[in-house]
Order: sequence, then C-alpha cells, then structure tokens
Amino acid sequence: MLRIGLIGLGFMGRAHLENYLRLEREGADIYVAALCDVDPGKLEGQSSGGNLDAGSSAIDFSRFVKYTSLSEMLEKEQLDMVDITLPTFLHREVAVQCLNSGVHVLCEKPMALNSEDCEAMIEASERKGKLLMIGHCLRFWPAYVYLKDVVDTGTFGQAMSGYFYRGGSTPTWGGWLTQREKSGGAMVDMHIHDTDVINWVFGMPQEVSSHARIIIPGSGYDVVSTHYKYADGKVINAQADWTLQGDYGFEMAYRVNFERGNLVFSANELKVNPNDAPGFVAELSPELGYYYQLRYFVESVIQQRPVTTASPASTMDSIRILEAELESADRKGEWITVKL
Repeated sequence: MLRIGLIGLGFMGRAHLENYLRLEREGADIYVAALCDVDPGKLEGQSSGGNLDAGSSAIDFSRFVKYTSLSEMLEKEQLDMVDITLPTFLHREVAVQCLNSGVHVLCEKPMALNSEDCEAMIEASERKGKLLMIGHCLRFWPAYVYLKDVVDTGTFGQAMSGYFYRGGSTPTWGGWLTQREKSGGAMVDMHIHDTDVINWVFGMPQEVSSHARIIIPGSGYDVVSTHYKYADGKVINAQADWTLQGDYGFEMAYRVNFERGNLVFSANELKVNPNDAPGFVAELSPELGYYYQLRYFVESVIQQRPVTTASPASTMDSIRILEAELESADRKGEWITVKL
C-alpha cells in the first residue's frame, strides 16, 4: 500500500486531502498516513478557502498522525510519497529534502520561482530515482484535455489563433501571495496556468511579449497580457488579472480557432463549432482536474511508470517561458527570446 504524507494544509492542501480520501474510498491502494503543517490549527482542519470550490467535505482529522516538523515526519514515518502544497518560495527546498529522503514527490504549481530551482528539483529526482510531478491541474482538466486532443489529432486542422484568460479577486487566503519575492505575483501564481497550457498544447514559443501592471503595493505584476510567437504564425494570447473585486468571482476561459472549426470554453461549458456543421456542447466529465492529477500520480508510483502527462522537464519549460514573460514585462513589452 502506498503511504502518503501531505505537507501543507491550506486551501489546496485541504483539496488534495479530500481527493486522496475519495481515492481511498474508491479502493485505490493508498493510505494518507501523516499530515505536516507549521500551524497546529490547520492540522485540525482550520484552513481558508481559495478561488475554486475544490472540495468541502467533512474530514475526521483524528485519524492522521500530525507533525509540525517536516524533518520529524520524514524520520519517523515510513512514507512512499509526499504531496507538497506549500507557498511557492518553499517548493525547491522542501521538494529536494523529500526526494533526498527517498520518497516520491508531487508538488503544487508553479514548480518554483525560477528555472534554476526547477533544475535542482529535477536533479534530486533523477539522482535518487524517485518520481517528481508538478500539479498543473489544467493538464488533467476535462475541457483542456479536450483541446489538447483536438490539436494533437488535427480534428479541425491547424490552430490559427487562441486566447486564454483567467481572473478573480486578489487572493486573501495567504499573505505571501501578494509578496513578489514569495509568490511572483499574479504572473507566477495565476497566469502560469495558461502559460503552462499553451506550452503543453502548442509547444515552446520562440518569443514572448508581455504587458503587465503592478496594482497592489509590494506585489509582483497583478495584471498581464502576453503574446506568444510561433514559427507557423498562429496568434496566441493569454491574459490574467487578480484584482477583480466586488462580486466578480472567478473566471477561466479559452477560445481557439482552427482551419475547420473553433472551441470556446466559458462558464464551465465547452462549445465546439465545426465550420461545416452545427455547433454542440461537448460532453465532459464533471470531475475537476485535481482528482485526475492525483489519481494519475499515485497510479504512476504504484505501477512504477514514468510521469509523461506533466513531466518535470515540461513544467520547467513553462517556468522558462514565464521568465521570458517577466523580462518582457520589465522591458515594457519588448519581444524576448525564450531560452531552451
């Protein structure tokens, strides 16, 4: 049986925990053995919400062994894997520590604040022979998986243009999120979702041009619009904004146009519009990407198979794209070559 330790019990940690417990109930050969958080209250279920309903079931926290020290948990528990849902600036340090202790690691997105930290995580994974995967949930989200399949199979021919968007209110469930040195701001924490999807679906762009703005004092860029240049000339843009206050809520969407049709994802509905036939709403699983990504990783560990859907090298490439975007934003939209 795969024994799991969960590190970090904030909004996303709680969401991951609920999905692991669901997998247990469904008969997966796993067991959540231990929880770790520096805040004792969170170990008893006191956590704050985020921008998506990622789960809200009642959990009996008395069943878990609890730690406020990661080193103590790794020393005392016979774990096979850990799930890291900590602030971004801690990803490299904690992931490398866990990999060096001999456990497989699933780490929340973004992979790290820079590609140098990503390289250190990959080096530890390869040296210790342990799996490492970054939780880019959109690679498992049904509407985005549908897009990936349409592109890969050429269902409607070549992609001609695409637009990706996500926006919501300024995150308040973690003070670190609006500190540039800890989260990277909206570009690194929120916009990375669409940067990663663009990389996953279309591959690495040649150059990027980003216009961005800092609205919250001390934050990184809070609003961004990026153009991605590809050799075949397709026009790709992604925008993010986490300063939409009031009753705006949260929104994620995309529109991709092909030679023979287009896909429009909005308000949790995916409309497929062939050029030569009536449009229709795609039948998608109601499950969120969190469930599918966790199931994928535990099955990869149990079956001892490599991680391919969200390989560490691929998710590091997404950080490389983002580094070019940040440099472009600093240079007021100058086109910046993406380093390979």
